[in-house]
Amino acid sequence: MNFNDSWKFYNAEANGAEQVNFNDSKWRSLNLPHDWAIEGPFDIKYNARSGGLPFHGIGWYRKSFKMDKAAKGKIVRIEFEGAMYDAYVWVNGQLVGNRPNGYIGFEFDITKFLKYDGSNNIIAVRLKPQDMSSRWYPGAGIYRSVWLKIDEPIHVKQWGSYITTPTVTKEKATIQNETTVENKTNTAVTVKVKQEYFSPEGKSVAIVDEDLKIEPNSKAISALYTVIKNPQRWDTKTPHLYNAVTTILQNGKELDSYKTRFGLRTIAFTKDGFFLNNEKVRFNGVCLHHDNGALGSAVYKRADERKLQIMKDMGTNAIRTSHNPPSREFLDLCDELGLLVLDESFDMWKMAKVENGYSVFFDQWAERDIKDMLYRDRNHPSIIMWSTGNEILEQGDKKNGWRVAKMLNDYCKEVDRTRPTTLGMNYYSNPYDNNFAQQVDIAGANYKPSNYEEIRRNYPELPFYGSETSSCTSSRGVYHLPIEKYDTHSSKHVSSYDLIGPPWAYPPDIEFHFQEKNPFVMGEFIWTGFDYLGEPTPYGGKDNSTNGQWNSDWPSRSSYFGAVDLAGFPKDRFFLYQSHWTTKPMIHLLPHWNWEGMEGKEIPVYCYTNVDEVELFINGKSKGRKVKGKDLTEIKIDFFRYEPKTFKSKYRLSWNVPYEPGTLKVVGYKEGKKVNEEVITTSGKPAKISLSVDRSKIDADGQDLAYVTIKILDKNGNFCPLADNLVTFDVKGAGEIVGVDNGSQISLESFQGKQRKAFNGMCLVILKSSKKSGIMTLKASSKSLKSAQIVIETK
Repeated sequence: MNFNDSWKFYNAEANGAEQVNFNDSKWRSLNLPHDWAIEGPFDIKYNARSGGLPFHGIGWYRKSFKMDKAAKGKIVRIEFEGAMYDAYVWVNGQLVGNRPNGYIGFEFDITKFLKYDGSNNIIAVRLKPQDMSSRWYPGAGIYRSVWLKIDEPIHVKQWGSYITTPTVTKEKATIQNETTVENKTNTAVTVKVKQEYFSPEGKSVAIVDEDLKIEPNSKAISALYTVIKNPQRWDTKTPHLYNAVTTILQNGKELDSYKTRFGLRTIAFTKDGFFLNNEKVRFNGVCLHHDNGALGSAVYKRADERKLQIMKDMGTNAIRTSHNPPSREFLDLCDELGLLVLDESFDMWKMAKVENGYSVFFDQWAERDIKDMLYRDRNHPSIIMWSTGNEILEQGDKKNGWRVAKMLNDYCKEVDRTRPTTLGMNYYSNPYDNNFAQQVDIAGANYKPSNYEEIRRNYPELPFYGSETSSCTSSRGVYHLPIEKYDTHSSKHVSSYDLIGPPWAYPPDIEFHFQEKNPFVMGEFIWTGFDYLGEPTPYGGKDNSTNGQWNSDWPSRSSYFGAVDLAGFPKDRFFLYQSHWTTKPMIHLLPHWNWEGMEGKEIPVYCYTNVDEVELFINGKSKGRKVKGKDLTEIKIDFFRYEPKTFKSKYRLSWNVPYEPGTLKVVGYKEGKKVNEEVITTSGKPAKISLSVDRSKIDADGQDLAYVTIKILDKNGNFCPLADNLVTFDVKGAGEIVGVDNGSQISLESFQGKQRKAFNGMCLVILKSSKKSGIMTLKASSKSLKSAQIVIETK
């Protein structure tokens, strides 16, 4: 049963709150998932490295519930998909367990602590996230779903199904199913384990069964295989998904039924690349942190779905879950959307990056945590690699670093035999020389494009890829002139000409160049797909070497790394990647064309496109054609391990043109024929509001979301790229506002409010449905602007 509704919450210490008779009547009532820290406020007393939000402290949750008498004699478990962090759980005043890692799901058997006489049972949860526990915003609270599970004493173990596909061809597929069944009775039993398989269309395609003997208070594994003909294979273009239904029967009576979704596909890694179903696939990948901007870390499936759909529009085919296991919903969506996943476990091992990080728990919990990650996730066809860590400081430990790497690799091999292990390594050449890189199957190189050739020469049989690349930074719609390669800017924003980054970083063009030069590299995972809360590099501090506050550049409080901003609005860099990763004709023009006071002065104009050639017009006058790949754009660079300070890029076209107000237009040609165009017009004063919504119909389930984009327009309908009007929102009907944002990394406005200033002409409202069907109407108003409204149906 979903156990998310009707909790009580208190954000402070509450002595005795685990006791049954504790008075929580003045506590706040809410439903899960919940992230208390996203409510704010932003404050300089909190660490900008972790978002400048109050994620640390103590939070208590309590819930009262009754157990049906029919549940007596059965096994009752409480499952938490994620609680941030150091969770202690009590039932009726009795401590039932503790789990420190906030990213790992866990469950406790609470059978013996419950009352079945119709009186109330009380579950209490205390969380105590620490300051300096994370290098980004971790969130706080019970931020993923909770489930109450009632089973017969004989049942399938948590994450007890393990499906592998030893053979998958066009003609047939072999499905091997190892299911762990628990017997929590005092007698030995024999049960029938039946496996039935259903096609993507829901048709039964195979049934196999066997008798399984299980000793008292123990478990046993049923191992069965079957063959199906003409399988529909899972891949990035056609992500077909099958279901296995495991039924446990005793004397003909059904004791348990357990459904597992899986895909039929083969993966292979060689020194020459990655192969999916025997076809070579390059990783057009992105790294993603787990927060969803204004929603914080609270898991809403639609929020992750929107994020992943935006990434697919950019041409992304792979996700690295930096630097922790994601939610179950996130992986389900990757299965459904055909996205490859690098599932990552830890950001640190024994050597601390921050004083209260995972290193505090590593010795006691690392084996349990990484194995549980694999147990939970190993049936997802989207997952192709297990990552045991990111930029681990043990890379430099000649004596013991490789031993820890081997230990974690061995844990992975115990749980899953079908996928390789990997690590994201930012040192070179230490981990390769120290026998560290050799402890995983696939080497991940962070920010080493100019070393790719050397790595191949020194380690000719080692498969590797760019596990973290570029780290280019920008603020949506911000253009600083003249174009410079600066460290920071007084505005605390970063120019969107796509060349600024910290000392290890470089523009996307550099990675494109070295990947093409070294085709044996399996691809890249850019840092990052989306902006995220915390780590406001290049402002505030230095990674790993600065354990203290990152508030020297306040109010910078969130990432600039994303190709998409925190609100989900694409930056210019989104289109640079799209131009390289997609084939459908596209064209993108920058910057905006509102440069009052710059008349007659040259403005650099860039075009990102995947067509053959482009012609630029200003007020109808041609400024000449440019040919993609032939007419190069010189960009300024300056990063570690690379001597040249400029790079002639074939990936972007450019013109320097004197500014005159009016219309800027590019026309794209493919094989000599016009295929697309883009127009930017100098706007007048802001005059009205425009609203658009990602979906006009959403589910009335109390969790579905509608994302409404607000744009500020002039009287002629032209977008106002510099507008910062304050917009107020009013919603009526079957829903509520759960978040507002504008993508600015320095805004201290609340994510929870009913108003938001536009940032460079745009802002966002996130609406959540109620549990009743109906109509939800959002009205947006601003002083001196014509208001607008939009209607969303909930069903």
